[in-house]
Amino acid sequence: MSKTKKFIYSIATLVGSTVGVGLFSLPYLAQRVGFFVMLGYFFVLGVIVTIIHSLFGKLAIKTPDYKRLPGFAKFHLGDWGKRIASFCSILGTFISTLAYIIVGGRFLQELLSPVLNIQWGLFYNLLYFTAGAILIYFGIKAVAQIEFLALIFLFFASILIFIKCHSIINLEYLMFVPDNLSLSDFFLPYGAILFSLWGSSLIPEAEEMLGEDKGLLKKVIPIATIIPIIIYIFFIYLVLGITGPETTQSALTGLRSYLGPGLFNLTLSLGVITTFTSFIAFGLNLKKVFYYDLKLSHLKAWLITCFTPLAIFLFGVRSFITVINISGGIMLGVEGILILLMSRKAQEKKTWLLTSLLILIFTFGIIVETTSLFW
Repeated sequence: MSKTKKFIYSIATLVGSTVGVGLFSLPYLAQRVGFFVMLGYFFVLGVIVTIIHSLFGKLAIKTPDYKRLPGFAKFHLGDWGKRIASFCSILGTFISTLAYIIVGGRFLQELLSPVLNIQWGLFYNLLYFTAGAILIYFGIKAVAQIEFLALIFLFFASILIFIKCHSIINLEYLMFVPDNLSLSDFFLPYGAILFSLWGSSLIPEAEEMLGEDKGLLKKVIPIATIIPIIIYIFFIYLVLGITGPETTQSALTGLRSYLGPGLFNLTLSLGVITTFTSFIAFGLNLKKVFYYDLKLSHLKAWLITCFTPLAIFLFGVRSFITVINISGGIMLGVEGILILLMSRKAQEKKTWLLTSLLILIFTFGIIVETTSLFW
């Protein structure tokens, strides 16, 4: 494979793993705090995430291939690092799959309820979950390719929405600044944006894809961070500019009255496919962790993987924004601290000042997100 192809494929891999369910939370958050506050968050967190990913990329080059975060943590920090990384990876995946059950079920309800004439929302969440759990059990292949194609088609659907609705985009919705913005509301986008920009899990794979051209990774990472930011800002501009104060937590469901039935159903269908394939991909990866790393039977690995997030959902955790913020602000905050500690040790404390500052930021974010659960 040529150097150019490796470069492009590595970028596509990172972008495809980064752009996911977090996309659908962003217009609602922009409506809560204001479009320009969101731009500020994207700038600051975009820089921070680029630094974290770049440091992790350097670690990937120095660390033996075919390892992921727990393996990196064991190699650089020892058994305690591996235990924390494994815990964060497993719990973070549970929370992420819970987010897919929540938002995927909503998309499915909007799409199918006019046909099935069933208004009970839980039915669609269970339908979505059941189909995904069956495919996770049997280990469907080619999920990553379908997921990436669905994201591309969803982006083109957004272009069609822009073409159809550009005349009704209201710039006042984008210029709107909430009166008396509370501190809790101001920090509301932190976890969701961090979740939406984070793509460290595929950095080792991108590094392996580059083969002998690993030096390209320092160029791949910034580009693979900037592209999702551009996609997110365009999506916020589009949805918030159309729906304004009627923007919903899952973004697409608020567009029904503004799009024709054909385009609305197409967009919802792509939303269902995008979230569904990601749900399966997360589930398959976690099932492998339980099966290969923790030596559980196939049935036990499948039951724990699928039914833990479902149990959390049935116990009443159904706020999409809350789930995304917990995953981003808390779980990824811990993961970021681990990466910084590994980087500090691997580089013999040459990055002490930078890593200390970022550790303080992530620690503050973890505290804010944790206390916000009780506000």
